[in-house]
Amino acid sequence: MSSKNSMDVLLIGVDAACPSVLDMLFETESVPNIRGLIDDGVVSQLQSQIPPWTPSAWPSIYTGVNPGKHGAFGFVQFDGYDWEVVSAEHVRERSLWSLLAEHGLTSVVVNVPVTYPSDDIDGAIVPGFIGPEDPDCSPPGLLEDIRDAIGEYRVYPEYARGDTDYSDDEKMDEYCRLAKFRGQAFRYLSDEFDPDFGFVQFQKTDTVFHEFDGQTEKVRRIYEETDDQIGKILDHCDPTYVFLVSDHGIGPYDGHEFRVNEHLKERGYLESTFEGKGMPSWNPIRSQLRQGETTRTWDPGVISQMAALPAKVGISPSDVVSKLERFGLADVVRRHAPASMVRTSTEQVDFPSSTAYMRARTELGVRINLESREPEGIVPQEEYEAVRQELIELLQRVRTPDGDPVFQAVRPREEFFHGPYAEDAVDIVTIPNEFNQFLSANLAGERFGPPTEPWNHKLDGVIVAAGGDIDTTARLENPHIFDVAPTVMAAFGLPISDRMDGTVLPLIEDTGRKSYPSYRSSARSDRDVSDVEERLSDLGYFE
Repeated sequence: MSSKNSMDVLLIGVDAACPSVLDMLFETESVPNIRGLIDDGVVSQLQSQIPPWTPSAWPSIYTGVNPGKHGAFGFVQFDGYDWEVVSAEHVRERSLWSLLAEHGLTSVVVNVPVTYPSDDIDGAIVPGFIGPEDPDCSPPGLLEDIRDAIGEYRVYPEYARGDTDYSDDEKMDEYCRLAKFRGQAFRYLSDEFDPDFGFVQFQKTDTVFHEFDGQTEKVRRIYEETDDQIGKILDHCDPTYVFLVSDHGIGPYDGHEFRVNEHLKERGYLESTFEGKGMPSWNPIRSQLRQGETTRTWDPGVISQMAALPAKVGISPSDVVSKLERFGLADVVRRHAPASMVRTSTEQVDFPSSTAYMRARTELGVRINLESREPEGIVPQEEYEAVRQELIELLQRVRTPDGDPVFQAVRPREEFFHGPYAEDAVDIVTIPNEFNQFLSANLAGERFGPPTEPWNHKLDGVIVAAGGDIDTTARLENPHIFDVAPTVMAAFGLPISDRMDGTVLPLIEDTGRKSYPSYRSSARSDRDVSDVEERLSDLGYFE
């Protein structure tokens, strides 16, 4: 693979990249290719959306619209009190590559999150995060071609998070292999398809913070490999325009963990149960999927229901464990007890009986159990606004044990989401104070505790633009991830979609707007979600 194919526009995604991380890497000259793009172009903070999480933010980047228009709000998509893992089937707005195809332009898309099942396009798509390990690609059979050409290719590491059979060095070796796979596959496909537009994403630059708590040497190592692959892609594809973007930033959480549902329970808005299956209930469904079942939810079996009986009379799982520890048996039980038993014997939200609740921590908000909307809604439609205002005022008053506000903002969802799918969002958006307080949906007996994850997402990511007619003197004022897709369209000299929420950044001449045909799925929908769901659990996205 030595030829250059003169790609028109290259979009590079580096998950969780942000100025503070890059500044640390610049000190040791660890990312010369990224630094070279900055020196030759323009760099700025890039504001993420609410919520600033991978499976919602990347669709916003590649569609240019807010989640209320494209429909993907988080790691799981809710249907009443049930849920399923989010996929490209939930993204119901035109993607960049789909819009470019309207103008006869071809694309190669590699490892971009939430692109499974893949569209049928003139070009190639290799799905990334939240797709299965061996995803169907576009065109069919593409994954086999890639493996024939470059050897091994995987979406996920060979090990599960927390696997003690691998040393930290071996895990980092695997991180670097995955980054190398992205670069090799992208360069191979750029030769095979000679695309006008290329989009490649690197994910482990985010995961390293979650798995290794931001350890400097580990961060530096995965970024060095990522930067090396970026340099090889730049040299091989010789793009006219280059945009490097992230979906959010990352940093330490020095505050507290605030358990929203525990607070709502104490104030009488939430009921709990020891009989429910909980939501999302990850480990039980993983067990079913490993046994070959295709269900995407779960129901507690007889053993799990029996395990819940002691909890009903005040004997908690922690009580049982403390007694077992006296006899040295606690670890044995943890290893061999069914996950569904542990889950079912834990206090959970009784969704149908509650007035309001946090469904999942990554939604950053509270959902009201509204009549005629939820399956067993109990809040009358005419009382919705009054209940919502009560909850907003309740949450605005919450202070940490140190006396600081937990929330930077508590607002109605309309301030963040608009479009045909806004009703699927939370009713009240809760933004942690400076993203320094960790929110949890768990019922854990106390409202506050130490953050479950000491490193997590921040709002400010990064954008770098270089090449072509980029105005290197341009002043960027609060660029947003919604602006990425419009700016890429403008780099091709094409009008952007009139449905986009973003605008063309002043790096390049504005090309105006036009109406494009509305979204219509061309994806193949034979989904195998077992591996996807297991990987999400391994990565710690389910509580």
